[in-house]
Amino acid sequence: MASRIQNRPPRSPSSRKELGDENPLDKRRRLGAMGRGAGSTGTARTRQPFAVVNNRQDVNTAAVANAEECSNHEFTKEEVEAILNEKPKAKKFDLKAKYEHAAEHNKKLKLCVKWFQQCDENHVIYAEKLKSSLESAEKRCIDTELEKKNKEEELNTIISELRDNNASLEEKLSKEVSEKLDAIDRHTSENEARVAAEKSVASLTEELERAQQDIAAANERAASLDNTHKRLQEYILSLQQYNSKLITDLETVRESLKRVEKEKLTIVENLSTLRGHCSSLQEQLTLSRVSQDDAVNQKETLANEVKCLRGELQQVRDDRDRQVSQVQALSAEVTKYKESTGKSLAELDNLTTKSKSLEDTCSSQREQIRILELQLAAANEKLKMTDLSASETRMEYLEQKRILKELQDRLADVEHKLIDGENLRKKLHNTILELKGNIRVFCRVRPLLPDDGAATEDAIVSYPTSTESLGRGVDLIQSGQKYPFTFDKVFNHEASQQDVFVEISQLVQSALDGYKVCIFAYGQTGSGKTYTMMGRPEASEQKGLIPRSLEQIFQSSQALRERGWKYKMQASMLEIYNETIRDLLSNNRSSGSDPTRPENSVSGKQYTIKHDANGNTYVSDLTIVDVSSISEISSLLRQAAQSRSVGRTQMNEQSSRSHMVFTLRISGINESTEQQVQGVLNLIDLAGSERLSRSGATGDRLKETQAINKSLSCLSDVIFALAKKEDHVPFRNSKLTYLLQPCLGGDSKTLMFVNVSPDPSSVGESLCSLRFAARVNACEIGVPRRQMTLRPTDSRLSCGGS
Repeated sequence: MASRIQNRPPRSPSSRKELGDENPLDKRRRLGAMGRGAGSTGTARTRQPFAVVNNRQDVNTAAVANAEECSNHEFTKEEVEAILNEKPKAKKFDLKAKYEHAAEHNKKLKLCVKWFQQCDENHVIYAEKLKSSLESAEKRCIDTELEKKNKEEELNTIISELRDNNASLEEKLSKEVSEKLDAIDRHTSENEARVAAEKSVASLTEELERAQQDIAAANERAASLDNTHKRLQEYILSLQQYNSKLITDLETVRESLKRVEKEKLTIVENLSTLRGHCSSLQEQLTLSRVSQDDAVNQKETLANEVKCLRGELQQVRDDRDRQVSQVQALSAEVTKYKESTGKSLAELDNLTTKSKSLEDTCSSQREQIRILELQLAAANEKLKMTDLSASETRMEYLEQKRILKELQDRLADVEHKLIDGENLRKKLHNTILELKGNIRVFCRVRPLLPDDGAATEDAIVSYPTSTESLGRGVDLIQSGQKYPFTFDKVFNHEASQQDVFVEISQLVQSALDGYKVCIFAYGQTGSGKTYTMMGRPEASEQKGLIPRSLEQIFQSSQALRERGWKYKMQASMLEIYNETIRDLLSNNRSSGSDPTRPENSVSGKQYTIKHDANGNTYVSDLTIVDVSSISEISSLLRQAAQSRSVGRTQMNEQSSRSHMVFTLRISGINESTEQQVQGVLNLIDLAGSERLSRSGATGDRLKETQAINKSLSCLSDVIFALAKKEDHVPFRNSKLTYLLQPCLGGDSKTLMFVNVSPDPSSVGESLCSLRFAARVNACEIGVPRRQMTLRPTDSRLSCGGS
């Protein structure tokens, strides 16, 4: 007998265990056996009672009732055969009754065929579900086998490691046992030596007593024998010497005896230590063996689990084969039934005779339907409970998701506030320094290079981690002594070019706002000044401050055009070589010219530094180029880099032998507000200070080094004079200090980069650079003043803003 459970998808094994149900296939077999037992009494079973129609008035009513009830019930093989074999019981010549019986029988057959088609569709769906469940089971089995293999490999690795550890422990144990035996032998030999020493001390003591007795006898004989007095005195003297020697030997033996006692105590302590170590090794060996046994047991457990899984997989495969065979059998039966429906008219008489037996089995079918409805109600109740728990779980998940989203929003708000607070801190810090008028100083430590040769020495640069000094402090260590320094910002060796530029971007922006801005790099040769200022413009990540600053200037000027601002920019570049100004953008200059020959002697131009009343600096006859894009600036930078004087020393492969000054003059006008601004951006790469003893400079390099050190010395004198607030500041002592006069003593926003080398061989120069930078940071200059005017009109006069 086929039940409704056959048309349901199979439940998972876990749900079977939870509901306490048995195998659905076993239940179907049991129900089918019950149905066959009921049908063996000679009456065919059916879920629809068919009454025998004896008159014409009851035919239509019975047919409609039979169609309605058959549409809600299932058919078995016996029922179908009973319908096919049913014969009409009407009179022989009552054709109308026979026709009505035939129509009713056709309806039953159509319902039966429709039910078989539904069963076929349900079996196809069930077969697909079985196939998918089989694939998932095979996948789980494959995953389990892979996991088992991985666990076996891990366990084999652990066992091999334990074996290696066991072997090493046994070797250590044997070695320590041998050492213990050697220590015991040495202790025995030392005891024997001590006994021998004691015996020698006793013999020496006896000889000493005999010698004293001989001395006493000799003294008595000396009193009686005057003629042998001289010889006795000599003999006494020799005996006294021998006595002192014996006393010295006795002290030596006693000292050796004490030393032997100390060694004995040491050996005893070592022996006890070895015993304790031996016991610990034995315990470790025991633990390793226990862990090895546990690993073996775990391996056996995993093997048993794999075996069980394989058995379950085989059972699933058997169930699949059985279901496939059942599907094939049912398909064959459906095909046969479809063929037999064409012969239904010829078999109507057989079906009529068997309709009475269907009424007998109706009661039993109704009882079974009631039982199945009860089971369905229980299953629906369990399904409701499952849905309730699932909804509760989903509510908890949504609540956790909401809390997580709130926390993420709060974290984003905190990060945003932190960024705003950091920007505000930088802005307030810049404002405070501007109001104080101090020169800002940033320190940058370059990374260690392969040529530094500091692999075997300790680091000379460290960074404090306290809250006050974090990111602002640097410590230099020389001869074991630490020298702490604090600046406005300290960049360690891991800082990138972008990190450095972010800190000065606001200062560069001030040039567009009408301020005079000066940024210069100071430090010894090879400390990274040129890399900080110029970098490598061909690589985007390694661009220096000069190309990045100019890119920001042009980008900001383009953005300000929407507010009505129009800017005109002019660029110039020069170098101070051996106290001579040279134009790096001059067309008369050739890259192959002699760097030691002054340029003004070639071109006939006289480059003179001039300062006007507003604190602006000009150099006469200097080439000034109008620029309107970053590409023009890039070409000018390349031209200047090729024209700049460089040379090779023992401290740097390509050392800058001059001070390079890049100047960008910015003129801005706003037609809507009638405002005009005049800003200046000075970017300076100073030549590196160096010691002649280290650079090995000779000839032209020697003259260059002397000129560089002289100009930097003049810069130091100017800084000292500003720090002491002297009335006279020696700006005119060198071309460099005279050119930097508005930046050091005027109303400019000035920033100095002090570059430090972490090479231990350069610790002296690094200490001097940091001390000089600390003095620069303490200097007070004029408060920066904004160069802004209003365009004069008929009713307005020109005025200046601060």
